[in-house]
Amino acid sequence: MKRIIIVEGDSEESFVNEILLPYFQQFGVYDVRATRITTRKGYKGGFVNYHHLANDINRVLKGEKEVVVSTFVDFFRLPKKNFPNSQECFSYKTSDSIIDCLEDAMAGNINDNRFVPYIQKHELEALLFASNKGFEEFFTEETFLKTKEVVETYSTPEDINTAPEGAPSKRLLKINPEYDKKTYTSLIADAVGIETILQKCPRFNAWVQKLIEKTKSNTN
Repeated sequence: MKRIIIVEGDSEESFVNEILLPYFQQFGVYDVRATRITTRKGYKGGFVNYHHLANDINRVLKGEKEVVVSTFVDFFRLPKKNFPNSQECFSYKTSDSIIDCLEDAMAGNINDNRFVPYIQKHELEALLFASNKGFEEFFTEETFLKTKEVVETYSTPEDINTAPEGAPSKRLLKINPEYDKKTYTSLIADAVGIETILQKCPRFNAWVQKLIEKTKSNTN
């Protein structure tokens, strides 16, 4: 059973291939492939329009029978354009409620039981704050003492503020202006450890476990 995860960009693609794939393999799930969103002919990467994402999802589902397709896109700055039921979803008061509504809307729009919608709360960088271990390995002491304050402020990094100035990636850039997402994301995540990330990030953990079970159920 092939599993395809459609992602926004390079960092998410690397995270799937370097962090998630080894974890999935422990459960006998070996064929996991990340592919970036096709935004125009000959170009992949970025999430600017829901239609781009839906086109990729439907193309894979129509082209292959033995497949489970999921998404790994950020809630932070998620494009509302053409997103199904976005007006109702964004009327909810909490991020969790909005994301739940958006994921349900995606599921209804695609309408295929091989599809597992997932929106990362609030963005990929939130997972790096599951512990300070990764920052301690790659940042200077002056810098990782500041990230430690953020880690210790939240019971789960998924609750780090989604406001533009408070988003995880913006916090990292403010703390360390030399932080490069493409270079450091998977390195820091690997130092933190997937088990720690799963333990500290319940929404992310629920998605990963659902994918494992979904794959097993489609192979029996």
